[in-house]
Amino acid sequence: QVELVESGGGSVQTGGSLRLSCAAHRFTYTIRCMAWFRQPPGKEREGVAAIDTDGTRSYADSVKGRFTMSLDNAKKTLTLQMNSLRPDDTGMYYCAAGGVDGCYFTRDFGYWGQGTQVTVSS
Repeated sequence: QVELVESGGGSVQTGGSLRLSCAAHRFTYTIRCMAWFRQPPGKEREGVAAIDTDGTRSYADSVKGRFTMSLDNAKKTLTLQMNSLRPDDTGMYYCAAGGVDGCYFTRDFGYWGQGTQVTVSS
């Protein structure tokens, strides 16, 4: 099975930046879509950004213009550059990956990382 390992979370003040990374291991040739999700405290998990292996990206409205996602397709390494962070960006951030089934937040991704915490203080 595909293994996803996230890194790069931490604590910053409002307006700060963080960069998250997600490295995929094993059977990475099966991956066609990767995404970042987050779960704010006491809330449901929500999609943040998704990218397919053709490079097509989609972002949640709340992060457009502030977050940028990139994918190293050869290494299957996903990054999320988060700028102008706000307290409502706080949450556990998860990397997800899936095979051929479209690339959108509500699909069944199949593989999830353990998560990395992002905390933004005011």
